[in-house]
Amino acid sequence: MESVSVIVTGRVQGVGYRWFVHDLASSRDVSGWVRNRRDGAVEAELHGDRAQIDGILRAMRTGPPHAHVDGLEVREIPAGTTDGFEIRPAR
Repeated sequence: MESVSVIVTGRVQGVGYRWFVHDLASSRDVSGWVRNRRDGAVEAELHGDRAQIDGILRAMRTGPPHAHVDGLEVREIPAGTTDGFEIRPAR
């Protein structure tokens, strides 16, 4: 089990980015959460198989239609688990 924290910058709010990540993670049995940040970025935590997480991160670099990703900051975090994948309120 691997866990990463991700901060995505660019035009990533108001374009379905959180649902895009939610659907990717849910379809690949990766748990965690995603939320908008007040600074305009999107933040996520992903917990699961390394190969599955890497696939999600590759897709997050592009995002859904109408998104424009400027940066993806990924850092390893202590292994954690959550049940399922959720969209959390903005912070």
